[in-house]
Amino acid sequence: MGLDNYKLAMWTFLGSECFFFGSLIGTYMSYRGKSLNGPYPLDVFDPAVTSISTFDLLASSLFMVLAVHYAKLGDINKMLGWIGATIVGGLIFLGFQYYEFSHFVHEGLTLKSNLFGATFYVLTGFHGTHVAVGVLLLASLGWAAKRGHLANVGETTEVIGLYWHFVDVVWIVIFTLVYLLEYT
Repeated sequence: MGLDNYKLAMWTFLGSECFFFGSLIGTYMSYRGKSLNGPYPLDVFDPAVTSISTFDLLASSLFMVLAVHYAKLGDINKMLGWIGATIVGGLIFLGFQYYEFSHFVHEGLTLKSNLFGATFYVLTGFHGTHVAVGVLLLASLGWAAKRGHLANVGETTEVIGLYWHFVDVVWIVIFTLVYLLEYT
């Protein structure tokens, strides 16, 4: 097919992840507004906090694009700098998610509170887990590239970049359907 085997494997994996997140999002949307007791989304959501964390995650996608660009040019130092910036962006997003979850629990929203809590935490928690895996992949990539352990740094960086961009696209869908729809 003219496509690198690793890239084809990543695209196949991401296709399966579309089904996974599609089922989680579908479950959330099916139960949206069906909680009989609070707290409800508008009781706990802080659009400013979530908007900042969303901007941070989207900016990290730009950083990933720059990392791939410099990896393909063979400039490992610049690639590592942008990988580092992407990692920091992912960690900041996870920090915001931790803050948000802690705040929600303090407000009385837990997995067991209601349908909203159960579907919200499962959906956003799995997304956060995917961000954490992405951070680990990026750190491993940076470590291996710095030590010269990669035969093709550009292709490897691009494949991991596909995963990172997927996680960002999933967040755009989650942010729109879970957070923004509550304010319309």
